[in-house]
Amino acid sequence: MISPEMLPALQGVIPSFLATCNAKGEPNAAVISQAFYVDEKHLALSFQFFNKTIKNVRENPKAFLEVINPQNFDFWNMEIEYDHSETEGAVFDQMDMQLEAIASMSGMSGIFTLKSADIYRVKSVKKLL
Repeated sequence: MISPEMLPALQGVIPSFLATCNAKGEPNAAVISQAFYVDEKHLALSFQFFNKTIKNVRENPKAFLEVINPQNFDFWNMEIEYDHSETEGAVFDQMDMQLEAIASMSGMSGIFTLKSADIYRVKSVKKLL
């Protein structure tokens, strides 16, 4: 599902956009600092301070993510579904290091704190033309 041409969009150079709904169907949109490639069927999103988003995906695990390739500005829409959160391990450590690099480049070093790497299953991917 996640193709090699999408990988630059999962580097954290351009923030991603996440849409969720709670159990009642009330929507929420958030800008995500980091969408991180785990494998061709999974990605991780950085959980830093998105309390409403986290509440929504715990009630309704389905979400919609838009990612952008910074090299050519290709867009992809992804239907994703929350699976679990990781607060330690290889994915968490790599995301934490990358988040600090992103923060450093924007003059916000030490401000962003990764609470967890939230793992999502990729249900579908559509490239926008």
